[in-house]
Amino acid sequence: MDAVFLVGRVLFALIFLTSGLMGHLMGYANMKAYAESRGIPVAGPAVVVSGIWIVLAALGIVLGVWADLAALGLVVFLVLTAFLMHAFWRETDPMQRMIEMVQFQKDLGLAGAALVFFGALASGADLGPMLTDPLFRV
Repeated sequence: MDAVFLVGRVLFALIFLTSGLMGHLMGYANMKAYAESRGIPVAGPAVVVSGIWIVLAALGIVLGVWADLAALGLVVFLVLTAFLMHAFWRETDPMQRMIEMVQFQKDLGLAGAALVFFGALASGADLGPMLTDPLFRV
């Protein structure tokens, strides 16, 4: 079962690794322009910080280094991103509204998955090989 949990952690983290590395850091100019278009203050530093944030969180989940804290970090990032970047209720164009609603729901769904991951670890569940023990116990 350890292999199943490890593969699941890798698959879950993959979206954050690629988004952080390719979208935020390597695609900095495009992501900065997108963040500016969504009204994000200090978009440039926000893109860099959020890129590093999600890469570190993804690595924490894959490697099992304070994976509970990493999962909480993803929850915070995803909820903020959903409401700040994908505010579909502000869109007037029906197609753009639908696209942003899908992104909003995706972010909240991933936040839910990260919260489940946090809860499982904090309650003592064995989710495969980890380099460190969880920081939180509930």
